[in-house]
Amino acid sequence: MKQTTLCYIERDGQYLMLHRTKKADDYNHDKWIGIGGHIEADETPMDCALREVWEETGLQLLDCTARGIVRFRSDECEDEDMHLFSASSFTGEITDCDEGDLAWIDKADLLRLTMWEGDKIFLRLLETRRDFFDLTLNYRGETLASAFLDGQALENW
Repeated sequence: MKQTTLCYIERDGQYLMLHRTKKADDYNHDKWIGIGGHIEADETPMDCALREVWEETGLQLLDCTARGIVRFRSDECEDEDMHLFSASSFTGEITDCDEGDLAWIDKADLLRLTMWEGDKIFLRLLETRRDFFDLTLNYRGETLASAFLDGQALENW
């Protein structure tokens, strides 16, 4: 099972988002996502989040908070457990990313971007919950079939 991280970096009511447009054979092609990647051998989720933010943005996080785990289950792809983080303090200047284009997006505009339906659920949770959450997203192809938050079925996501 894949183990990954994703970090949402906040500044002045915006999140730094990555528009995935540059990688060949990218399952996330043309989607907007946070910053993250695969956890390497002998690397903790936090280590991975810090490394991936540095590699993809040029920013060094001064704070990074574990917010939840998102379990992606799919009939087409390998299952994935994604460790979700948020941050609001950093140093450095944004650099070019070889996976897509980085942009600061107003939180009010996020849900209008092209993204996975499940991402909209955990973006809302980042705004409404401070406690750690466990979210399972079940996909059939690119369609979200069901979602469970802390073991309870979510309706009308």
